[in-house]
Amino acid sequence: GVKHIESPINLARLVMENSVHVMLSGQGAEEFAKEQGVTLIENNLFDTPHRYEALIKAKQKLDKAKATSKAYQAAHKALPNNYKMGTVGAVALDKNGNLAAGTSTGGMTAKRYGRVGDAPVIGAGTFAENESCAVSATGHGEYFIRYNVASDICARVKYQGKTIADAGNDVINGVLKPIGGTGGVIIIDTKGNISLPFNTSGMYRASKSNTQATYVGIFNDE
Repeated sequence: GVKHIESPINLARLVMENSVHVMLSGQGAEEFAKEQGVTLIENNLFDTPHRYEALIKAKQKLDKAKATSKAYQAAHKALPNNYKMGTVGAVALDKNGNLAAGTSTGGMTAKRYGRVGDAPVIGAGTFAENESCAVSATGHGEYFIRYNVASDICARVKYQGKTIADAGNDVINGVLKPIGGTGGVIIIDTKGNISLPFNTSGMYRASKSNTQATYVGIFNDE
């Protein structure tokens, strides 16, 4: 919910380390940022022609749908999936065996006022614990919130003894896909194993490790 923070993920780190609270939002988060010495920037820094055009197209589709007496909820569900994602995430394992996850998102194009997605919700779009794995998610966030996707994957690793590949596939393709939840996750476990499951035609993804070859992929056949 911040509007004048150039790097929300860096501010999230400051909240984690320097605040008694787990989550701050909106004006309160920006007040905390100023106290931490973070410089506030003009909101138009984030404007790009590509995203602006996407917003205009999405609004036109919504207006057209509403003109045919379709309710907003049904109209928004009819938007193509490419209007419903835009996340940058990372997971990491350091030399001391600590796992970390971070997720930052611009949100869903043409989202309604006050909408909160899965990215800032610990356990939904982001989760990490040293006993199991670290997960960062992208996709249609409402489903990731409802099914607590990130922590569910780690729970299957921790309590069922599953590999991250099996746990990720179970949740992304076994739980989400049948009910229309589109998206994917990046996962790393305590041994440095990496899994990048998704149930869409593609997901921008990459991995780098000192024990595995560097990997970059977009579509599901790579």
